[in-house]
Amino acid sequence: MATNRSISHEITAAPLRDRQMLNKVPKITIFFWIIKILTTTVGETAADFLNANLNLGLTNTTFVMSGLLLITLFFQFRSRKYVPGIYWLAVVLISVVGTLISDNLVDNLGVSLETTTTIFTFALLVTFAAWYASEKTLSIHSIYTVKREAFYWSAILFTFALGTAAGDLTAEGLNLGYWESALMFAALIGAVTIAHYFFKLNAVLAFWIAYILTRPLGASLGDYLSQPRHAGGLGLGTIGTSAVFLITILSLVIYLTKTRKDEIPLPSSAEE
Repeated sequence: MATNRSISHEITAAPLRDRQMLNKVPKITIFFWIIKILTTTVGETAADFLNANLNLGLTNTTFVMSGLLLITLFFQFRSRKYVPGIYWLAVVLISVVGTLISDNLVDNLGVSLETTTTIFTFALLVTFAAWYASEKTLSIHSIYTVKREAFYWSAILFTFALGTAAGDLTAEGLNLGYWESALMFAALIGAVTIAHYFFKLNAVLAFWIAYILTRPLGASLGDYLSQPRHAGGLGLGTIGTSAVFLITILSLVIYLTKTRKDEIPLPSSAEE
């Protein structure tokens, strides 16, 4: 939701060597939000599938997926530019890991959904506070240092964990149902969008609110599609739901890799 003028200003303000790292994050386009919502749904259904079929237990599955996430983030941090395949693989994996962390607290440790939602809200606010105190900005279009990228991915992890807990709390804890929860969070995202475009809500604030809300939206949608009918879902199963969404994500990432539609263009001065 950030404007091109603000993006260009942040790019121009960075040293030339650091500016090359700005390409590590995608431009905020309709493709960004579509893939983001798809990854949140996959995070919910894939986590359920892996936990049920790997026979490793919830905790060991979390360790395995966390290991894969750390490997992917290693390549993401090493890259000097935005690579759609690496970036979105990291988002998919962090979505799965965030879901598993939340499920571990609730299912293995018996922590209530109200408590987990509060914990992850606090963790996210602390991350934002530390990020802003250190860098004086929370814009994702100013990620041109390793420190800022570390803050960025930490915030994303907590948004996914928070979204899982909040989505489960509204759909199950408050008995709203999966479909009703999805509609509620979609309406909230719509309200944020209207507030930004028509009432001048700060672009960075609007982005992060929408980013947080897409997680419970995707989680509720994933549960609605995959859960059995007697539990309030459509009964499509975790395998079918995960496969369809993963194929869609892969198709969009291939398209963006070829067209480069979501790359942030550098000012001409950066090309000298």
